[in-house]
Amino acid sequence: MAGIGTGWKEVISSDEAARHAAAAQMMAAMQKRKDERYGSGRALHRKALAAIRGRLRVLDGLPEHARQGLFATPGEHEVWVRLSNGALDKQSNRRPDIRGFAMRVFGVDGEAALGGRTDHQDISLINQVAFAFPDSRHFFGLVEAAGRSPGAVIGWMFKTFGLVGGFKQLKKLAATAGKPFTGFATEAFASTLPVSCGPAAVKVRLLPPAGHKPRAEVNGDWAGDLTAQAAAGPLKYRLQLQFFVDEARTPLEDASVEWPESVAPFVDVAELTLEAPSTDVDFVARVEAGVFDPWQALAAHRPLGEVMRARKVAYFSSQQVRGAA
Repeated sequence: MAGIGTGWKEVISSDEAARHAAAAQMMAAMQKRKDERYGSGRALHRKALAAIRGRLRVLDGLPEHARQGLFATPGEHEVWVRLSNGALDKQSNRRPDIRGFAMRVFGVDGEAALGGRTDHQDISLINQVAFAFPDSRHFFGLVEAAGRSPGAVIGWMFKTFGLVGGFKQLKKLAATAGKPFTGFATEAFASTLPVSCGPAAVKVRLLPPAGHKPRAEVNGDWAGDLTAQAAAGPLKYRLQLQFFVDEARTPLEDASVEWPESVAPFVDVAELTLEAPSTDVDFVARVEAGVFDPWQALAAHRPLGEVMRARKVAYFSSQQVRGAA
């Protein structure tokens, strides 16, 4: 009998490696152009909003199918968190954008997804429940256009999807990027893309601290809002896993599909505790210079699916451009 979350299969097309290599070259060239304007930085999620120290407590008594990799043994781990805007540019925090919640969990020891061994596990989350497109083809096309101008994005949409499809995609893009954001202490964040949990495939979700409400006076100061939210005490988030069921309802390779919670319920696996954003200049600099990459992972949590495989190539290229360790 197959275990919970198993039965998935990755499908790799014959042209995938060439497409990913070409996309990585495009991203590197765009990143260098943006560096000329803003200084050295990431290709995506260029603007950091906060760097935070935290603790991740793996819960005791987890179900057997969840006790893999990072979650195999109850206990606490040091965590570094980088909060960011998702845009290519360093734009106003008040502008519509995707928000990123990236974590590096220390104190692990095991086989690494990229080979050898690792002492850390990275987790990359955004304030969305699904990826913008089924695979990376259109995503990289959109990024290339966005790297040039808003007008280029509109032109690319109509060229790629036609007149009717272009309008639909523009409306979808506006709804995604323009989704009102209330703050890092009041919204859920998700991986949107699957990773392994031992033999299972899962998606990851982070639920905000209970009892915290949006503050009306934020005005784009998301770090200040988080500081205010933490004034009464540490912020405690719930980290959850959602397990693959079948290709029809929880597809692995179609990244645009949200896995329905009614079919694939979430399981609490850990509690993340954060203090207020750090004011330690050295720590903030270390976080900004560091790498937050889902492929910096235990083999037990190897990223899965075509978009994650594209990330492997593109993220490494970006790290090389900015000389990240």
